[in-house]
Amino acid sequence: MNDSSAADEYRPAVKDPHTLSVILPVFNERRTIAEIIRRMRAVSVPVLVDIVVVDDGSIDGSDKVLAALADSTVRVVTHEKNQGKGAAIRTGLAHASGDLILIQDADLEYDPDDWPRLLDPILKGKASVVYGSRFTGERKNMMPLHWIGNRFLSLVTNVLYSSTLSDMETCYKLFSRTAIEGMTIVSNRFDFEPEITAKLLRRGYRIYEVPISYAGREADEGKKITWRDGFAALRALVKFRFTKSY
Repeated sequence: MNDSSAADEYRPAVKDPHTLSVILPVFNERRTIAEIIRRMRAVSVPVLVDIVVVDDGSIDGSDKVLAALADSTVRVVTHEKNQGKGAAIRTGLAHASGDLILIQDADLEYDPDDWPRLLDPILKGKASVVYGSRFTGERKNMMPLHWIGNRFLSLVTNVLYSSTLSDMETCYKLFSRTAIEGMTIVSNRFDFEPEITAKLLRRGYRIYEVPISYAGREADEGKKITWRDGFAALRALVKFRFTKSY
């Protein structure tokens, strides 16, 4: 046996590194898209990163910015027409290659510098699903109606699903691929948040929360979610509590 064979025989097995697929739904975010991708590329995490951008029918020139940013680390998938955040995430999931999945908004409300904090419980084997809570970390205060609406929806989630979440509506949702294996997401808009939360909880996953920073924006700054989406989220929570499919 030669030296190289001996070395191979006694070399310890190396565990494949995790790959984090970050799904970035985009709709008319020309002003922020370049900066958020710059921040995403700059963050240091102990995993491989696969960025999947889904341009959900933008008409403000976001597509031109994305065309200039796409490379081997940033893949861009395009919807010809706007379909909604849930539909964009569904498309992103179909193109994601990682064993870990993270949702990232295309505005600047959520800071990629929080990725290591989100990843830590999963990499340490403490959890399979991690949410970033806007209510336990530093933040720019929300408008009162947004604060009340978010807290109310989290309360309803906790009552219906016997959970103790502080922020069900958070964008920062990180989960292992196995946690959503075989799961069908049907929501096309912002009701994606309660749907995936409901289905994860019904599968028996205990959601681990970590504090994140948050810099909320308002409608005049481009925020798209409205009070109507709050009612849709409430309907979704009730619907998916009693549906058989999860």
